[in-house]
Amino acid sequence: MCSEKLSPRIPPLEPPYTSEVASALAKWMPPGSPVEPLKLFRTLLQNQEISDRMRPLGAGLLGRHSSIDPREREIVIDRVCARCRCEYEWGVHVAFFGQALHIPQDHLHATVTGSSDDSVWSERERLLVRLVDELHETSTLSEPLWRELAKGWSPSQLIELLVMVGWYHLISFIANGARIELEEWAPRFPQDERNG
Repeated sequence: MCSEKLSPRIPPLEPPYTSEVASALAKWMPPGSPVEPLKLFRTLLQNQEISDRMRPLGAGLLGRHSSIDPREREIVIDRVCARCRCEYEWGVHVAFFGQALHIPQDHLHATVTGSSDDSVWSERERLLVRLVDELHETSTLSEPLWRELAKGWSPSQLIELLVMVGWYHLISFIANGARIELEEWAPRFPQDERNG
């Protein structure tokens, strides 16, 4: 979703939080986070049962149990969010993970404006961008791409990558469909994407 100012369709919960909501938000946010609980999480908590079911999978994809290299994970996530035009989640991930992992700005921008042939990508990264693009466009993967992916990632990792792409489609659908307002501190899409 572009950064035009639209009112949220489902408003995020606002403080003061009940003890139950505060406890749930503490589980969603990383310990010691310098920012307020994300609007995404405060919106999800409008349905606490769904939120509680979602949190373990989301945390697992980002946490120590993941088998995907963190830099590769972020390229996949940022590309999914860009393809879904979810500026909200793209910006949050760039702020929290892209910068922490020292992913260069041109790589982050290429997740939005580039193709799998972009010169910034390594061969492995090109495969990941193709993975996201093919799944986004066709809901499946071509046999030649699958063979290439299977050379670089184990069956377990391939399952995780497929789940990751699906998960961030889900997150993008929630953020875009509910019109979650952009976080003030999060980067925005590169300018040419907003005008494109």
